[in-house]
Amino acid sequence: MIPEDKISLFRREYSKIQKELSDPAILADQRYYAGISRRFKELEEIINIVDNLQEIEHKIKDSLHFIQTENDAELVTLAREELEDSQAKQEELQEKLKELLIPRDPNDNKNAIVEIRAGTGGEEAALFVADLYRMYSYYAEKMKWKKNVISTNPTGIGGFKEIIFLLEGNNVYGTMRYESGVHRVQRVPETESSGRIHTSAISVAVLPEADEVDIDINEKDLRIDVYRSTGHGGQSVNTTDSAVRITHLPSGLVVTCQDEKSQIKNKNKAMKVLRSRLLDLEIARQETDIAKSRKVQVGTGDRSAKIRTYNFPQSRVTDHRINLTSYRLNSILVGELEEFIDALKLAHKQEQMNN
Repeated sequence: MIPEDKISLFRREYSKIQKELSDPAILADQRYYAGISRRFKELEEIINIVDNLQEIEHKIKDSLHFIQTENDAELVTLAREELEDSQAKQEELQEKLKELLIPRDPNDNKNAIVEIRAGTGGEEAALFVADLYRMYSYYAEKMKWKKNVISTNPTGIGGFKEIIFLLEGNNVYGTMRYESGVHRVQRVPETESSGRIHTSAISVAVLPEADEVDIDINEKDLRIDVYRSTGHGGQSVNTTDSAVRITHLPSGLVVTCQDEKSQIKNKNKAMKVLRSRLLDLEIARQETDIAKSRKVQVGTGDRSAKIRTYNFPQSRVTDHRINLTSYRLNSILVGELEEFIDALKLAHKQEQMNN
C-alpha cells in the first residue's frame, strides 16, 4: 500500500488539477490543457484503486475477526470464502497500482517520426523498406493516426533507399517506440532468378516529435545548403533549388529534404526531423545509462540490435527481444501488429517493475 503522506499528495494534486480544468484561461492553452487532462485521468485511476483497496482491507479485517470469534461452522465457511475473494481482489488491485505508479515517459504521448532505411541487401532491402512502410501505414490507419510523408528516396522498381514520415495521434511514440532497431527479411527476392533465399536487413528509427521547447537549436550551429532536387519528382521539383540540407555542426547530424517544391517547406520539414533526432540522441544516452546499470532488453531502443526477423518461406515472424514467434506473416504485413506491440509493452512494464 502507498504511504499515507504520498496518498495525500496525490489527492491534493488531483483537487488542484480539477480546479484548473474548469478555468477558462487554462482552456485557452490547448497544449497545457491536454497535458493536465492526461494527468487528471492518471490520478483519478490511482485514487480510485487506493479507495477500493482501503475498502477491501476493512472487509479483510472484518472477515478475519468474524472467523476468529464466530462459532457457527457454516457462517465461518462463508466468511472464509468471502475472505479468499477479498484477498484475490486485493492482490489484483495492488499489482494494477504498482503498474500505475511506474514513472511514465513524458515522450510517450508525443507524435512520432519514423525513419526506415535500407541496409544490406541492395534492391531487395529497398523493397522491404516499402513493405514495412505499407505495414506501418495500415497499422496507423487502424489506430486512427494521421500520416504525413516528410522525405523519400525511391528506387526504380518500387522500393525506397529511405523513407521518413510523421505519425500524429494519441500515444503514438509510446506505441511505436519498440519498432526501433534492425528488421531482417528472409525470402526469394523478385530480382533472383535461381530461387535462392536471401537475407536482407533494414533499420527502423522511431523518434518522438520534438517541440521547439524540447530542443533549443542555435542558428549559429547550423549550416544550411540549398541545391537542385534529384531523382523522382515533378519537373518543377527537379529544376529549382528547392532541396535543403541542414548540418548540425556540434553533433554532425545531417538532414536533407527535397520532396516539396518550396524551399521553405523543405527547410521546415528538415528542422522538424533535426529537432527530433537531437531529442532522440538525448533519450538514447539516458537509456544507455539505464541499460548499464540494469539488465534490460526491451525499452532501450538500441538502433544497432537485430530485433525482428520476417521469414517468408515459413510465413514466420520472430521478435528476438521477447522470443515471440507468429506464423501470421501476411496478416502482420497488413498492419496486424497488436500481438507484438502489446507483448513488447507488457515486457517493458515488467522490466520496470522488476528494477
